[in-house]
Amino acid sequence: MQRSCRSFSRFVVSNRGFCSSTKGADNEKIVASVLFERLPVVIPKIDPVVYAFQEFSFRWRQQFRRAYPEEFLKKSDARGKGEYQIDFVPAPRITDADKTNDKRSLQRALDRRLYLLLYGDAYGSPKGQPVWHFPEKVYKSEETLRKCAESALESVIGDLTHTYFVGNAPMGHIVTPLTDKNKDADAFKRFFFKSQVIATNKVNIKCKDFVWVTKDELLEYFPEHSEYLTKMIIG
Repeated sequence: MQRSCRSFSRFVVSNRGFCSSTKGADNEKIVASVLFERLPVVIPKIDPVVYAFQEFSFRWRQQFRRAYPEEFLKKSDARGKGEYQIDFVPAPRITDADKTNDKRSLQRALDRRLYLLLYGDAYGSPKGQPVWHFPEKVYKSEETLRKCAESALESVIGDLTHTYFVGNAPMGHIVTPLTDKNKDADAFKRFFFKSQVIATNKVNIKCKDFVWVTKDELLEYFPEHSEYLTKMIIG
């Protein structure tokens, strides 16, 4: 048994070259991109079908509810009407940014998730031709790929104090082969990491042009990858 194990180990060591990277794989670049999102600020509107079901459920439960004494109901109504009463004013769903379609503002589409897109040079795009892209950075010598993604986002917003990276692993990736459009660059893989805006409604973006867009609007910027992004981005 020991002899067979030793012979097997020698076989693995001697044939390890079959698992090593090839020259083409060494030239393949890895890009870390950040899907930087702002979560909904107000509760999304209820779907009419869901609202109808909730209304039916409420009326159904009312038929079998327990009858309480009138004195008990009056006491519960009077609770909270003392000196500690707070007048609640709901925030408007439609803001000035919605009315002017200001996509550079976070104060729009409050009931939807917003995603940051930058306009400029991106890895894999033709030189001198700016395109819309996510915050990104080519992986070089960072400790982990997430560290590379953090560095990419930090270079855009300057500080990661009001950000939260969801997990250490990427949420998806896209392989970009060589084509006539990017024949001057190497083939590369783009890994996406999710990060969220935390405890602020204003982010200073170090880019000439940028937008905060909803998922439906984002897909219009990447028609060639719309099918994949639809599956990757939930919400």
